[in-house]
Amino acid sequence: MKKNKTNYVDGFVLVVPKKKVAEYRKMAEGASKMWIKFGALDYKECMGNDLKPAMGEMPAPLTFTKLAGAKKDETVWFSYITYKSRAHRDAVNKKVMAEMDKEAEKYKDMTMPFDLKRMAYGGFEVVVSS
Repeated sequence: MKKNKTNYVDGFVLVVPKKKVAEYRKMAEGASKMWIKFGALDYKECMGNDLKPAMGEMPAPLTFTKLAGAKKDETVWFSYITYKSRAHRDAVNKKVMAEMDKEAEKYKDMTMPFDLKRMAYGGFEVVVSS
């Protein structure tokens, strides 16, 4: 495997009600600053806008909308954070979680702008990269 600056990615997919997009975006911007502050190489939050793309002669794939169970009044987000390695990810996340614990009282009554039960998250080793 070719070694690149990025060799590990945390990826997540979630569903956000359209009426809460601005609220989620504000939350994501704060999260981005925190992950970068504690060492993540990159942080991306991507809101779907072409979730039924034409695939030419290929059979239509399962859409993110269907996979996530999104309704007409919801948007699907695909997001990822990049790291040097899984160990680097673990170290960054430990610092982020410690910071979040310090700020927990400030956010204890905050309602999340999305349903955590409908969020998918996982760590991925980069296998192919250009």
